[in-house]
Amino acid sequence: MVKTKFDESIDAIANGCIAVRVRMLNRVVTNIYDESLRPLGLKVSQMNILVAAAKMGTARPAEVCERLHLDVSTLSRNVERMQARGWLEVVPDADRRAQPFRLTAEGRELLRRAIPAWKKAQAQVKSLLGDGFVHRLAETANRVR
Repeated sequence: MVKTKFDESIDAIANGCIAVRVRMLNRVVTNIYDESLRPLGLKVSQMNILVAAAKMGTARPAEVCERLHLDVSTLSRNVERMQARGWLEVVPDADRRAQPFRLTAEGRELLRRAIPAWKKAQAQVKSLLGDGFVHRLAETANRVR
């Protein structure tokens, strides 16, 4: 059977699409972290928001979205859930639309308890990906920021 240019293009996409590989790798890595954090009732996406709040003190949603490359609706949905669980609290602000937030004592304690699970997942992912890849990943992430 003779391959057409269309068939060749489909093969090239199927065998070499960077987006597909990055998304697959993201799912694998996310699952490792989520599995490790599951006993705490926490997902890695939520942990990243808790860490941002811990670093910022009072976290402004626009700044968190920029730092974590999240869209506003994803952040607000997560903050709402985390607020309901007592991990975050909204801070009164002159601009009521901004809704800055901060860690609660419960959120800080959860983050403290999550650190060993995060370290375990971090080591597992480093082992899976290899030090060279992890180093190049950090360099690339810094470049695109």
